[in-house]
Amino acid sequence: MTEQTGKGSPRLWARLAGILYLISVLTAVTGEFFARSNMDSFTKIVVPVVCYMAVTLLMYAIFQVVKRSLALLAIAFNMVGLVLDAYRWQPQGLNVGMVFHGVYCVVIGFLILRARFMPRLLGALMALAGLIWLLYLSPPVAGRLAPYNTVVGLAAEALPMLWLLVMAVDEEKWRQQASESK
Repeated sequence: MTEQTGKGSPRLWARLAGILYLISVLTAVTGEFFARSNMDSFTKIVVPVVCYMAVTLLMYAIFQVVKRSLALLAIAFNMVGLVLDAYRWQPQGLNVGMVFHGVYCVVIGFLILRARFMPRLLGALMALAGLIWLLYLSPPVAGRLAPYNTVVGLAAEALPMLWLLVMAVDEEKWRQQASESK
């Protein structure tokens, strides 16, 4: 996955990213809202974080052909955010993990906008999700907008990920963009 033309199929990477994203969100939402006391901490925290770490690496494999340095930047921000989220580090009520995740979503949104193998609208949605997650820089603003900001942010982030699950990427256009980026 480190070579720009990639060994393996970007369609497979996209579908795996979609599946792991779905598992991550479902276990996180279930643990947070529905089974707070019934789920062990491993299922509630570790499973979603590890799944999303894998999603992040797969997104790098997919989007490195657009702009490798930005794809690496996105990975760095999301990995730090996921670690901070796993530790539930929120100094003075500031959800630092979500802020890092917001930067990740904005960068991935930009990469989708520049990619020729996915619809641009999905990039705009991902960037919108990132901007919504950046609202966590101000806990009072994020709190005042809750739960609407969370619902819109999740929907805006989920739609591109669901596209990856169902439609994947246009492999021919991906390979063409990969060969041009060498």
